[in-house]
Amino acid sequence: MEKYTLSNGLRVVIEPIPTVRSVSFGIWVKAGSRTEQQAVNGISHFIEHMMFKGTQKYTARQIAEIFDGIGGNVNAFTSKEYTCYYFKVLDSHLPLAVDVLSEMLLHSRFEEADMEKEKKVIFEEIAMYEDTPDDLVHDLIARAAYGSHSLAFPILGTEEHLAPLKPQDLRSYIEQHYHIDNIVISAAGNIDRSIIDLLEQHFGKLARRGKPLTPIEPVFSGDVLHHHKQTEQHHICLALPGVSMHDDRQTAMTILNNVIGGSMSSRLFQEIRENRGLAYSVYSYHTAHEDSGLFTIYTGTAPEQTAEVLKLTIDILSDVKQNGITDSELHKSKEQIKGNLLISLESTSSRMNRIGKNELMQRKHETLDEMIARIDSVSQEMIRDTIRHMFSEPFALAMVGETEEAIDAIRRDQLV
Repeated sequence: MEKYTLSNGLRVVIEPIPTVRSVSFGIWVKAGSRTEQQAVNGISHFIEHMMFKGTQKYTARQIAEIFDGIGGNVNAFTSKEYTCYYFKVLDSHLPLAVDVLSEMLLHSRFEEADMEKEKKVIFEEIAMYEDTPDDLVHDLIARAAYGSHSLAFPILGTEEHLAPLKPQDLRSYIEQHYHIDNIVISAAGNIDRSIIDLLEQHFGKLARRGKPLTPIEPVFSGDVLHHHKQTEQHHICLALPGVSMHDDRQTAMTILNNVIGGSMSSRLFQEIRENRGLAYSVYSYHTAHEDSGLFTIYTGTAPEQTAEVLKLTIDILSDVKQNGITDSELHKSKEQIKGNLLISLESTSSRMNRIGKNELMQRKHETLDEMIARIDSVSQEMIRDTIRHMFSEPFALAMVGETEEAIDAIRRDQLV
């Protein structure tokens, strides 16, 4: 991994991989739903859409035709804390692809007529999301865990907040957040140092400066929320405090997630699905933010089985709290993490994502040997310390379904 700084201060991280013929390229911006005010919730995601709607040099159709015409793909995504615009092309097409993406970032038109059309597209995206209860419940658990904090805001926003937005609102938000200190460019694939000259040509004139916002640390709320919806299943999420991306316990948290519900051999999957057949989908995941984290368990089950599934879930968590995990589980989980890491390094897209996100959010990078050493160093004492943190607050609970009787009967402090 090599790190450079353009003449204007823009950070660039690259990973040359001369054995491939492709290049994965990303522009990372520290702007997501967390950086929004509630009155404009959804504006980060809306800007991501509008970047594809035409620039001073290219129309929306031309942008699509250029990437289709060179056999590449271009896309973007918005998360709670950042937005990424990316493409993957053959190395010979890199100059053209960089020209188009730089135009999108620096010279998008934001015409009001295009905005009104794209609002309809996003309203349909929101409707599609609300029609998918196993997605909807994850936004609900964020609200139950974080209350009124911006980490609880939905990334897509709401029709109420998006409808009034005008071109000037988008330009003002970009002026505030899309500045040199908030942007990182990452690339991985068949590239060398000459890419810096190409990037200097296209991005070197960006002069917008600013100061990254100091995030307000959320307080874990531990509420219970129910969204009434006619569904065949009850969709349930249970959340506990996690750790931030800067916390030394993050690897221990990943190991605990693997043991509890993050894999097919996990305790939740084996007990609830394999042994009892109470759910098709049951899993856990950990989300690390800049200053906090969230450990979440999801289960979809029939209404009449909800109480039993919740009891089993709490019993499994209670056992982890009381007894920790076994040495065998610790060893297997370490090997699983190392295997996943090494396999991901075979993809230029994964490498581009890893170095870009690390530079944007942490400004530091680990070598492969350092990552493996960090995984191997996790001890049972580190696991126990992470468990104590996880169960330090009453859990949050959210459900999408027809009746809330099963979750109303739950005591949320029983694991504290």
